[in-house]
Amino acid sequence: MAGGDAFSPSQRHEIDKAIRDAETLCRFEFSVFVGRADGESRPFAERLHAALVAPERSVLVMVDPAAKQLEIVTGRQARQVLDDTQVELAALTMQSAFAAGDLVGGITQGVHQLAEHAHRPQVRHG
Repeated sequence: MAGGDAFSPSQRHEIDKAIRDAETLCRFEFSVFVGRADGESRPFAERLHAALVAPERSVLVMVDPAAKQLEIVTGRQARQVLDDTQVELAALTMQSAFAAGDLVGGITQGVHQLAEHAHRPQVRHG
């Protein structure tokens, strides 16, 4: 998680735990960047996402609190199970928490929500 210096150790642990839980649930890689976007937020978030180890199976959440910007970038494989509506719902959840002054809660709730949407229940054959 980039930009972690702005968080207390317990807040950083809470975000890291949300990321680990999300990855365990849906088997995609999650990354969170909190900090100032270099230029326009969407292209910046896309560059961050492209630089990840496994961008095809990754979800990046980029938050620029000062500019009040939020971007969620999904890789090709993640996009197969996370549609735009599900991503928008997670973004709304996050923005609501951010508006209430809860940056950490918004991030953790949003990451959990994305993972829940990306989780495919195992099909049982009888």
